[in-house]
Amino acid sequence: MNTLKETRKSEGGVISTLETVDVQTGAREVLALFDYLIEAPNWTSDGKRLIYNSLGRIYSFDLATKESVAIDSGDAVHCNNDHVLSPDNSHIAVSHHTEEDGKSRIYIFPLAGGNPTLITPLAPSYLHGWSPDGRTLAYCAERGGQYDIYTIPVTGGAETQLTDSPGLNDGPEYSPDGKHIWFNSVRSGLMQVWRMNADGSEQTQMTFDPSNNWFPHVSPDGEIAVYISYKQGDVDPGDHPANKNVEIRVISSAGGEFRSLVSLFGGQGTINVNSWSPDSRQLAFVSYQLQE
Repeated sequence: MNTLKETRKSEGGVISTLETVDVQTGAREVLALFDYLIEAPNWTSDGKRLIYNSLGRIYSFDLATKESVAIDSGDAVHCNNDHVLSPDNSHIAVSHHTEEDGKSRIYIFPLAGGNPTLITPLAPSYLHGWSPDGRTLAYCAERGGQYDIYTIPVTGGAETQLTDSPGLNDGPEYSPDGKHIWFNSVRSGLMQVWRMNADGSEQTQMTFDPSNNWFPHVSPDGEIAVYISYKQGDVDPGDHPANKNVEIRVISSAGGEFRSLVSLFGGQGTINVNSWSPDSRQLAFVSYQLQE
């Protein structure tokens, strides 16, 4: 593995700021600045590292030394910001754009580095969740022109479709007890946060504010959920672009009124995947600045 010491050409003229926020006090801490695009931190279960993607690769950021190391991912070198750690943190599942058609497929490889194993031959497939028992992946996939939520065994095999409503259904992530899958859906006209049983039954809307709300992440203790919110009218309800003024919001896992946790310039790449600290106290995220 090569340490990320060198300065690399910025992707899209963006400065990325890796940050944390205390969900109780709202206090923010800047961990590092990058003069290129990084996205979507995952927090390791030992609380010592953040895993993020940048320029197609996956990196490990040491919270003590503030240094990043590239993880050997074999041929999976076109990874996007949809990546999730296994419950025991021994492996990472990624969404990698394959050479044959450039479409995203899900692969798994050891977090310590190693060759990737293909899980979803069908494409595009965008990973978002790994069940707490380690057996199942949840993802958004386009099949027949419609984006819905699917699950598949971590060993591969037949996929199971969980949603079939018109419009985009995205961002599926398991609750810590494995009983529910949280997701976002545009079926109400705006993008809102929803929750369903892990088998796809009882699909229930959880947010109702006049915004477009994406990528819900439930805290490890199961008490609250965070999501990223775009102002109504700023974006198409089915789109989550970068370089927008957005908020990270908090709601009870039982639903109810939200509170604003962070206002920032970001969107795509900020919290696409679960970035909770293991003690449910902090959230890692990325904010951005456009370079002159």
